[in-house]
Amino acid sequence: MQDTSLFRAWAEVDTAAMRHNLSIVARVLPTHKRMAIVKAEAYGHGLEGVVRALDDAEVEFFGVATPAEAARVRDAGCCTCPFILGPCFPAEREMVVQNDWRAALCSIEEAEHFDSLGKLYGKKVNLHINVDTGMGRAGLLPNDIPGLRDKLASYEHLNIEGVYSHLSAAAEDISFTHRQIRSYEHAVRDLSEALTLPYRHLCSSSAVFNYRAPSTNMVRLGRILYGYSPMPSPYNRELQNTLTLYSRVTLVRTLPGDHGISYNHTYITTGPTRVATIGIGFGDGYLHYLSNTGARVYLNGSYCPVLGRVTMDQIMVDVSHLDEVQPGDVAEIMGSNVPWSELTTRAHTIPSNVITSITGRVPRVYNNRHL
Repeated sequence: MQDTSLFRAWAEVDTAAMRHNLSIVARVLPTHKRMAIVKAEAYGHGLEGVVRALDDAEVEFFGVATPAEAARVRDAGCCTCPFILGPCFPAEREMVVQNDWRAALCSIEEAEHFDSLGKLYGKKVNLHINVDTGMGRAGLLPNDIPGLRDKLASYEHLNIEGVYSHLSAAAEDISFTHRQIRSYEHAVRDLSEALTLPYRHLCSSSAVFNYRAPSTNMVRLGRILYGYSPMPSPYNRELQNTLTLYSRVTLVRTLPGDHGISYNHTYITTGPTRVATIGIGFGDGYLHYLSNTGARVYLNGSYCPVLGRVTMDQIMVDVSHLDEVQPGDVAEIMGSNVPWSELTTRAHTIPSNVITSITGRVPRVYNNRHL
């Protein structure tokens, strides 16, 4: 593994844990294909490192947000095909066709343009129809599908190989989620009268352990791949953490009582306090929203509370209770001792916001067992 001795902050990524998490889904849904979602730097884990680690892991597609991310998958030397989850701008579609990537089909205008590009390049363009069953973000409305079905089937240079939708509240609104599932099933039946659809996917991490859509044969794995399930499930305890965020102590001082710490002095010492400065801040992805929330780090076998506001490059923690602490000591900022869920609750946000906020100046270090 890469030498981290000169890093102020870094993230260790356990690719073996990712494969383990994939194996749990494979055991629960043995007949379903799997799409690994690697958009947004693979949920903060680093796109290139993750796709190289999973390229031989029986993953059908790598789910990305944009053609630019798809190009990074390609340039990483991967054989697994990128799947672009949302609409493409007109200027991006030619890149999709040239590279034989999979893309979402969200409108007839897109279908017509992709068909013309397929004709230009003399090839079939592989697309998955996006059906808006209630997310309200993109896709064809279910009521429009019967009138568009034959038209979609008529395009000579399109290969409509899949249909998918996205559940908007799987962890919060079970009744609405079941309505979405029924709407999706109707759409699949309508489309299947004119199209062969080898890929049918609806459930992402919020739903994969808790809901079943009879016609589906693929699941999209984001948070579950990275060790976090948004809904209670017996399988959750089997998921393994895939990322640990570390930083180092840069300075240790004893401050007197009645001394302000960090911007605006939102924390003031009540007596002599030993304070360690740690080299990570919101410029690295440690959210400013964690200021004055009871956030803590794990340092030298003990929890140390964060004092005052999180700054761009540094945080300060109380180490008065530690027998020994010195510059260079390593603190766990997020990991098995300080999990996503804890930081999520303290920052009043969602888990994906916590993990995808880790910025590019934080090196990712991979365990290399599968690279």
